[in-house]
Amino acid sequence: MNNQRLQEFTGTSVGRLLWKYSLPSVVGMLVMALYNVVDRVFIGQFVGPDAIAGLAITFPLMNLATAVGVLVGVGASARMSITLGAGRPREAEDILGNTLVLTFINAFVYIAAFYVWLDPLLRAFGASDATLPYARDYILTLLPGLLLTNLAFGLNNLMRASGYPGRAMMTMLLGAVTNVVLDAVLIYWLDLGIRGAAVATDIAMAVSALFVIAHFMRPSVSVRFRRGIYRLKFGLILSIIGIGAAPAIVNAASCVVQALVNNSLAAYGTDRDIAAAGIMVTYTSLLVTIVIGMSQGMQPIVGYNYGAGKYHRLRRTYWLAVTVATVITTVGAIAGLAFPREIGRAFTDDAQLLDATERALSQCLVVFPVVGYQVITSCLFQSLGKVWQSILLGMLRQVLFLIPLLLLLPKSLGLDGVWLSFPSSDLLATVVATVMVILLLRRMPKADAGVV
Repeated sequence: MNNQRLQEFTGTSVGRLLWKYSLPSVVGMLVMALYNVVDRVFIGQFVGPDAIAGLAITFPLMNLATAVGVLVGVGASARMSITLGAGRPREAEDILGNTLVLTFINAFVYIAAFYVWLDPLLRAFGASDATLPYARDYILTLLPGLLLTNLAFGLNNLMRASGYPGRAMMTMLLGAVTNVVLDAVLIYWLDLGIRGAAVATDIAMAVSALFVIAHFMRPSVSVRFRRGIYRLKFGLILSIIGIGAAPAIVNAASCVVQALVNNSLAAYGTDRDIAAAGIMVTYTSLLVTIVIGMSQGMQPIVGYNYGAGKYHRLRRTYWLAVTVATVITTVGAIAGLAFPREIGRAFTDDAQLLDATERALSQCLVVFPVVGYQVITSCLFQSLGKVWQSILLGMLRQVLFLIPLLLLLPKSLGLDGVWLSFPSSDLLATVVATVMVILLLRRMPKADAGVV
């Protein structure tokens, strides 16, 4: 094992360590976000508003695919950090092998299901006669690459957890640069439309997946592929899925929520409002991506120190991450409220769509500053292996609060009720998250302990 890389989790100052692990993760996540942003900009500018709406219809399916990847990738990453902190390197390699096998199994199942039930799913998610062809073309072309997406995401998290944040960033940089270049070639120059965007993403994810697999084949790395680590172990699978269940449920719930949002917008608005939701989600996701990058940088630090019994470092890392994340979401909210039409113009020149985007951003971002705190707090519970608490915290915003609000508010407020459901849910979820994290930290030993 490369002990020097792992020992810095307990020896280096928390601020420097969080910077070292968060910066590559943030850069990598931002670059990954370019996959979606660049696709939507090219599609909006060179294909049209109906294509943006069609792409927005695919969001629930993409969230479902992401949920499957998160179930294994995030759970395995958190478990590996705790295991390495507790001094069990062999178990860490078993986690690597089981992650690889589970990713193949899960991807095969959901990709086959998407092929069989694609049109009914897209209709359920709000596709109209005008938007269905665009949504179908995009998903059918993208499906083969979803396995590569899950592989790149899952193994990238393990790369970071085992002490290689820089290489984890490179995994995403390579894919994103490839995607941007291919988008220009396939959508603009070759005029392949929305299919070109999907082909670009497939090729880009293949590049990322090959890079991260090659990393774990190197004999010099801390955790690597070996014989005997691929046999599935029931107890290990349960621990991985248990930790990964919370973020997976959030992503799966996003599928239901996005379908409900699209159908509500279709009932109280038009296809332009669905397209505006796609732009709004793209903008807010870009901001949340930065915070998620920070939470990914925080995760191995918190998990390792928890495994090593270094509770004071755990607390300091968490509160520092909360402070920076809140600043990020506050600045993003102010920018979105001040310049909604300028944000919309990055995607379209359609006047009706710009009006709809301004309306969406002005109402959805009212309490967006609290979202950074929510993301970091949810990651804290995941990093410590607190399965049921992390599941509950993850479901609060997307399921327990948002879905009822989406069902109730539009009945009295119409289209505004759809948009106002988001800040209302954020506010309620923040109150509950605060109570949960106070209880967690109070029950944690004040002084450091031995290995737990």
